Amino acid sequence: MSNFVTKHGEVIPLETRQLIAKRYHTVTKAINREFWNAPNDDTSNSFYVGSYGRGTAIDTSDIDILVSLPQAEYNKYTYSSYNGQSRLLQAVRSALKEAYPRSDIKADGQVVKIDFSDGMKFEILPAFKQVSLGYGWGSFFQSAYTYPDSNMGGNWKSTNPKAEQEAMKVKNQSTKGLLFDTCKHIRYIRDNFFSSYHLSGIVIDSFVYMAMGEWQWVDTPTPNSQSIPGTYEKVLYDFAKRFEGWNGISLLAPGSNQKVDMTNSYDCLLKVLAYMIK
Repeated sequence: MSNFVTKHGEVIPLETRQLIAKRYHTVTKAINREFWNAPNDDTSNSFYVGSYGRGTAIDTSDIDILVSLPQAEYNKYTYSSYNGQSRLLQAVRSALKEAYPRSDIKADGQVVKIDFSDGMKFEILPAFKQVSLGYGWGSFFQSAYTYPDSNMGGNWKSTNPKAEQEAMKVKNQSTKGLLFDTCKHIRYIRDNFFSSYHLSGIVIDSFVYMAMGEWQWVDTPTPNSQSIPGTYEKVLYDFAKRFEGWNGISLLAPGSNQKVDMTNSYDCLLKVLAYMIK
C-alpha cells in the first residue's frame, strides 16, 4: 500500500462488521438485563463511540461502546464507600461475564475490556446522561455523559461523543471523504509499523480534523486542481512539527471542544507522518 493517503484505502470487511454488530447486541442485552430490567432489549441504552463511532476505525481497531445506565446507579455508586467508580466497573464486568463466561473480561480504569479469543477487543464505557441544569444549558447537555474513572481513588469525568461524531461526519462530507480516509491511513501505518509506540485514536482524529484545513478529494481532477503527490501529507507533517518542543501539548476534540492531551502520542504521530512522506 502507498505511504500516501488513498481513497477508501482501509475498509473493514463485511464479515467483521457483522461480527461486531452481533457482539454489540449481546453486550447491550446483558446491560439492559442487569441494569434496566429489560432482559430482551438488545438495542436501547448503548451506541458505538471511539473510532468505530466516529467512522475512523480500521480492522485492527478496538470497538468502543458507551452503555447508558439509570441515574439511580450513579447515586448508588457516588455515595457508596471508597472508590464507587471501581465498584461500578466491577458490576458492569459481572453483567458482561454472564454473557461471555469464557472470555477475558476485566475492569481497567474507565472501561470494562473484553478480549475475545479471535483477537477482537471491546471496551465498554458505562455512563450517565447529563441533564439540563436550567435555562440555556440544555444544548450543552444534550449529548453529554458522565463516566467513572477509578484511578487515583475514583472520580467522575465528562464526555460528549455524539457532538464529536457529528462534527467528524459533517467535515468528512465537506472533504468528500478525505477526513476519514486520512484518519484510517494513519491508524494503518501506526498498527503495522509503529505498534510499539502509543498514539491514541482521539489524538489522530482531532489532529487531522484541525491540520487538514480545506483539503478535499477532487471528483474529476483537472490540471489546475492536481497537486504533486505527497503535498497533502507534507502539510500534515509540517503542521505537526509546529508542536515540537512544547510541553503539555493539547488539541480540542471536534464538536465537543474538550481538551485532548497529545503529549504521550506526539512522538508516534510525528513518526507516522514522517513515514507517510518518505
